[in-house]
Amino acid sequence: MDFSAISEELAEIEGQINDIFRALSNGFQKLEKIKDPNRRSRQLEELTDKMRECKGLIKEFEKVMKEAESRNTHDTNKKLNEKKQSMIKELNSYVALKKQHANSLENRRVDLVDGPGGGDGVSDENIMLASTMTNQQLMDTGHGMMDETDQAIERSKKVVEDTVNVGAETAVALKAQTEQMNRIVNELDSIHFSIKKASQLVKEIGRSVATDRCIMAMLFLIVIGVIAIIIVKIVNPHNKDIRDIPGLAPPVSRKLLWDSNGR
Repeated sequence: MDFSAISEELAEIEGQINDIFRALSNGFQKLEKIKDPNRRSRQLEELTDKMRECKGLIKEFEKVMKEAESRNTHDTNKKLNEKKQSMIKELNSYVALKKQHANSLENRRVDLVDGPGGGDGVSDENIMLASTMTNQQLMDTGHGMMDETDQAIERSKKVVEDTVNVGAETAVALKAQTEQMNRIVNELDSIHFSIKKASQLVKEIGRSVATDRCIMAMLFLIVIGVIAIIIVKIVNPHNKDIRDIPGLAPPVSRKLLWDSNGR
C-alpha cells in the first residue's frame, strides 16, 4: 500500500519503522553468533533501545492515522488499521525473541556462578563417589533424588493449575466485559436514536411556532385596521373615501316629533 498517496507523514513513519525492523532482524542474527556473555548483553541492550524507538513510532503512526481518519474512506482506514496491527505483531515477535535470549543469557550466568555442580550448595569434598558407597547408601541416595524430583513435579503441577485457574478467571472477566461493552453500545445506539427523534420534533415545533406567529401577526394587523377604520368613520362619518363597514351604519340625525308638527 502506497502511504504517500494518503499522507507524506505516514509514509515517512512507515519507512522508519521498516528500517528498524530490518535492523532488529540483522541484530538478532548477529546475536546468535556471539558467545561472550558481556557482548551478548550489550547487543541485547542495543536491540531493546531500537524496540523502544519502534514502539514510539508505531504510536506516532496511530496518532497521525486517527487525525486523517475523517478524511479517508472506510477501505483506506481499514487498510491502515491492518498495517498498524501487522507492525505491532512484528514488534511483539521481536520482544518475545529478546526475552528468550535474555533468559538464556541469565541461565548461562547462573551456571557460571554455580559451577558444574548445578548450585545445589554441596561442595565436592562432601560428595561420596559411587564406587565407595554401599548398596544401602546408593538406594537411600536414589530415593532422596526421586523424592526431590517428585516434589519438583508437584510444584510444577501446582504452577500449571494456578495458571489454568488464572486463565479461566481472565476469560470469565473478559466475557463479562465484552457483554458490558455490547450493552453500552446498544444503549448508545438508543440514545443516538432518541436524540435524532428529539431534534426532528424540535424542528417541527419551531416551524409550527413560526407559522402561528405569522398568523397571529396578520390577525393583529387586521384588528388594528378595523379599529382604525371604525375610529375614522366615527370621527368623520361623511368621508366618502372610506367604505362603510357591513353592520356599522353611520349615525342618523334624529328629528323630534314636535318639530315635524310645526310645534
